[in-house]
Amino acid sequence: MENLNSAVETLIHGSNTLFILLGAVMVLAMHAGFAFLEVGTVRQKNQVNALSKIISDFAVSTLAYFFIGYWVAYGVTFLVPATALTADHGYALVKFFFLLTFAAAIPAIISGGIAERAKFGPQLCATVLIVAFIYPFFEGLVWNGNFGLQAWLAARFGASFHDFAGSVVVHAMGGWLAFGAVTLLGRRDGRYRDGRLVAFAPSSIPFLALGSWILIVGWFGFNVMSAQTLTGVSGLVAVNSLMAMVGGTVAALFVGRNDPGFLHNGPLAGLVAICAGSDLMHPVGALMTGLIAGGLFVWAFTATQVKWRIDDVLGVWPLHGLCGVWGGIACGVFGQEVLGGLGGVSLLSQLIGTGLGVLVALAGGFLVYGVLKALTGIRLSQEEEYYGADLSIHKIGAVSQD
Repeated sequence: MENLNSAVETLIHGSNTLFILLGAVMVLAMHAGFAFLEVGTVRQKNQVNALSKIISDFAVSTLAYFFIGYWVAYGVTFLVPATALTADHGYALVKFFFLLTFAAAIPAIISGGIAERAKFGPQLCATVLIVAFIYPFFEGLVWNGNFGLQAWLAARFGASFHDFAGSVVVHAMGGWLAFGAVTLLGRRDGRYRDGRLVAFAPSSIPFLALGSWILIVGWFGFNVMSAQTLTGVSGLVAVNSLMAMVGGTVAALFVGRNDPGFLHNGPLAGLVAICAGSDLMHPVGALMTGLIAGGLFVWAFTATQVKWRIDDVLGVWPLHGLCGVWGGIACGVFGQEVLGGLGGVSLLSQLIGTGLGVLVALAGGFLVYGVLKALTGIRLSQEEEYYGADLSIHKIGAVSQD
């Protein structure tokens, strides 16, 4: 009997380790999606910089999260003998790997907003500070119950703040951090002339579309594998993610009037919004969540660029910031049993948790980028911006005419 129990335990731990490792690899692949979405959206003279930022940010994020951020969020350190790390087939290590890919998504999100005019070195410094301290602080509040916030919400409103896969913890945080960075950076030279918006056309719609598709596929690892164990996996999460993605696509298609940029960001808007409540909603509720997110993105992106004149290159604040906020709220609406959801969620807790995430991200974004702006500067010179970040920073262009 002891041998049987041991064999079953080994199978369970091994299966869980493989399950979350596959999730980590799928979300790691999403960073290629972030890269190509940015490459396709920016002008050709900034494509090399887009690719270089994403992979460099990931490397720096790994170091910051391994040595500091994961400890801040979960109180866990890996500075112990390797014999201790191999327990349960090294499940704790691959859990770190999985959650690292979430943490590293924050600078990847910010990268799209600050594209074409941000200095390279200061952005890497910002990545360290954000992934080591700001993101893990809020991550720990929500996903590890730090400082008793979740316990207080549950006692006061009947349910804690629910964010299954990070509509607020990851996406809204990234989007609102980017808002601070974009605001402090200012607009790209020539973006507005005589009070009117000047169109900077995307360099490559095929690359933009490729980035979108990579993100869409990887998102099923992002959402489904957030269960973190095989026993917790749910087909409801997968189908809700699918329905929200489709809803976002359809809304962006019609509201965006066939514009390919809107069309390929629409599914991402739906997926951002469904992360929080994908394990609770009915598929029809997920579809509604995606439809609203897709329309919200198109409206907010247009208003940001045209009315408010905030030069957010990829629209990461509308896409991740606003749609992430909508996802946190939508979880409290469509997660209710009366609307076909599984219940166990409080709208008031969702509003408080979402609002707190926005406040932490806003304060963190303005603090980090404000300090860096004062100490080192965060923007390329006018001449460097004119020639493009590729030649100014990396000394090589994306294509050769030879």
